[in-house]
Amino acid sequence: MDPTHIWYGRHPLALALAPLGWLYCAIARLRRRGYRNGPFAVRRLPIPVVIVGNLTVGGTGKTPLVLKLAQLTTERGWRPGIITRGYGARSVHCPRIVDPADDPNLVGDEPVLLARRAPCPVVAGPDRYSDGELATNRLGCDLLLCDDGLQHYRLARDLEIAVVDGDRGLGNGRCLPAGPLREPPERLETVDLVIHNGGTAPGHRFSLVPGAAVNLHDPTRTQPLGAFRDRQVTAVAGIGNPARFFAMLRSHGIQAAERPYPDHHAFTAADAYSWPPGPVLMTEKDAVKCARFTRADLWACPVEAVPDDAFIAAFFAHLSDRHFPRQPSRGYGKIRR
Repeated sequence: MDPTHIWYGRHPLALALAPLGWLYCAIARLRRRGYRNGPFAVRRLPIPVVIVGNLTVGGTGKTPLVLKLAQLTTERGWRPGIITRGYGARSVHCPRIVDPADDPNLVGDEPVLLARRAPCPVVAGPDRYSDGELATNRLGCDLLLCDDGLQHYRLARDLEIAVVDGDRGLGNGRCLPAGPLREPPERLETVDLVIHNGGTAPGHRFSLVPGAAVNLHDPTRTQPLGAFRDRQVTAVAGIGNPARFFAMLRSHGIQAAERPYPDHHAFTAADAYSWPPGPVLMTEKDAVKCARFTRADLWACPVEAVPDDAFIAAFFAHLSDRHFPRQPSRGYGKIRR
């Protein structure tokens, strides 16, 4: 059973699982208190750390927002580095500086996507503090953007940004397994900034604006999304919320045969050749795993996060030189893999 039907509806199983959700919430509260007041150790890096995370299981658009923040901070003279866990990574060398040409099955799909799109270094590994040490000491970064990690309390943070799905919100408001939450809803009251991905809720908001589709077999070939209207198209999404990707295509007049997959699905050649003939549109995160397939009609649909001006102003207010004085930019250190 797809748990989203339980978490984002009025499914009776959510009530039956409620006691387990209460226990999960209680443990999450105790764990956070253990890092705030002891006995668990918190380690601080010598540069500001920005956490971009969420309370819910599944995708909320954190990665595109991290890419946008990397762009904005670079334009203002920072030397950011992105640190990420690398879900599903099988590399034994951690932390690892991610190369755009790395195998996503080895280092994870999101780290490879970040390395291809970001204007700054990307470091992947399960221990965010070790990732940050490498970015600081070897790469010369003076700001860390952590893609996810709101619950990774071992790493001290200077700014917490919580991303909320503007359409689905916090679901039924229950903790796992009765609901989608990894921490109680009141955790949002303690973060520095809350931003919604779409929707109509009050507060800060960003939208995901799609660009031209890029052919996986020949990346020099691009087409506007409008070119796929009135064609037999298959849409593939192995992300936390595939429905959002499919809705984006429909909003551009594309009526596709929808093929949702679990988040971080390890696509195979058998998957690719099971899709009907004709264009196959997919997210960038899925595309990094499908580029090795030889089908010539696979297309990635890149998106850019566009946050509201008030959010950008609030973000940089936290990073003003009054709070985090910086030395003149000397550029990044030499990257040694």
